[in-house]
Amino acid sequence: MAAADAALPIHLTLGREAEELAAQHLIASGAEIVLRNYRRRRGELDIVALHRGVLLIVEVRFRSSDRHGDGAASVDRIKQRKITTAAQQLLQQNRDLARYPVRFDVIALSRKPSSDGGSEAWHLEWMKHAFESSR
Repeated sequence: MAAADAALPIHLTLGREAEELAAQHLIASGAEIVLRNYRRRRGELDIVALHRGVLLIVEVRFRSSDRHGDGAASVDRIKQRKITTAAQQLLQQNRDLARYPVRFDVIALSRKPSSDGGSEAWHLEWMKHAFESSR
């Protein structure tokens, strides 16, 4: 863990770890990470990647418990609108990326007890085509 991460609250540290695990999963699946944490006033894109000729806009969601629904359930219409608005801004600013078809995915991560009863293990679910652009 980097020194800067040591000062972060645990939920932010776990969120960063979840985002890194999502990126590594995408890379292992053959994707090329183009951008991470693309921030604009009206929205943010966690991960932008190219995979088999498709531009993936990936929202990473981490939940420490399923008490309020899983990570995917937290990507409501308002969040979808923010993501699609940020994606539109990205594509307007970067014509090279605009030539690819776009897909909106969600990677939901959670920590669950391991099967051997030891420490918690990460559980990852990649939901492809999680939502459509809300233009």
